[in-house]
Amino acid sequence: MSAILLAVILFHLLILAQIIPYNIAWGGKLANVQEMYMFEIISLAINTLLLWVVLQKAGWRRQVLSHRFIQIVLIVFAVLFTLNTLGNLMANNWIEKVFGTVLTTLLAWLCLNLAIREKRVD
Repeated sequence: MSAILLAVILFHLLILAQIIPYNIAWGGKLANVQEMYMFEIISLAINTLLLWVVLQKAGWRRQVLSHRFIQIVLIVFAVLFTLNTLGNLMANNWIEKVFGTVLTTLLAWLCLNLAIREKRVD
């Protein structure tokens, strides 16, 4: 999951740097560069937060959050990724429709799987 999140963060950084066109993300519904900056910065913050939580769950970072709080965060992300999957299915761009749907479905499943594990992931 960490590798996927790092790849997603890199993808959004490339959009932010305008190396990848922003019209292939966010369902192709961003109207201008200002909207892209706002959405990409929020996305980077959220994905970085999730990566930090996953690293704590894995024991790769000092755990500063309680086990219960980490479980709640992972369940919330599982729900968000599930909703994002529905949004990807309605995307205007076929790349986002296909790859985004598969990716967010996988991330939803991984978040839920991590949330229900009692022990840290090795």
